Amino acid sequence: MYNKNGDKMKVLITGASSGIGRDMAYYMASLGHDLIVVARRRERLEEIKSKVDVNVKIIVTDLLVQDNVFKLYEKTKKDNIDILINNAGFGLFGLFNKTDLKRELEMIDLNIKAYHILTKLFLQDFIRKDEGYILNVCSSAGFLAGPRLNTYYATKNYITKLTLAIYEELKEQKSNVHISALCPGPVSTEFNQIAHGIFKINSLNSEKVAKYAINKMFKNKLIIVPGFSVKLGLFLNRFIPWKLSLKITYQIQKRKCPKD
Repeated sequence: MYNKNGDKMKVLITGASSGIGRDMAYYMASLGHDLIVVARRRERLEEIKSKVDVNVKIIVTDLLVQDNVFKLYEKTKKDNIDILINNAGFGLFGLFNKTDLKRELEMIDLNIKAYHILTKLFLQDFIRKDEGYILNVCSSAGFLAGPRLNTYYATKNYITKLTLAIYEELKEQKSNVHISALCPGPVSTEFNQIAHGIFKINSLNSEKVAKYAINKMFKNKLIIVPGFSVKLGLFLNRFIPWKLSLKITYQIQKRKCPKD
């Protein structure tokens, strides 16, 4: 796939050092697209570069710091990026009255502010040239409230709903820019280790999720939900009372928390 000038595409991926972001980088490279990979761990990004046959630009930065987010845009705005994948993020298990406030504010900075800033700035560029893709890695949590993983669910609600609203604005403008929200259930990544939780339910394969998401993005799919069970769960959740939904989610997350 090429851009309208007939050139191969250039993809910027945040949180590219592991999990879905890393696997998206490998899959995009296999399709022939050049990469700009962003994360804090240089050695992980160098590993990606050593294993692919496309041009790879490495940017080591911490997007928890808002100024770094703006600097990332300034460093890459002239690279003629065609695809932005916002993937960097983390969660934190525990009861709201006991979880660390500083860590939650950092989560808001990364899961919301970094996404918001990069989406807005690159969207403006994409609209000017009337082409481009934005893929925001959200979560099935973006359609739910999440006791015991409360702040994470709230951040994913923000990004999911923001993505949906932007999609409609682009549609009304008859724009050739496309935006998608990837909303998977549990995926086998470093998420639980960082969030201090333990998976006791089946997880999707990160590589399969990455490929599925990118293929659907190129088909201009708005909401991308890998896995039948997650699709079914989100569908059924529309028809149950809020309090029952909260109780079910509470029990699911309780099984992941070793202690509060």
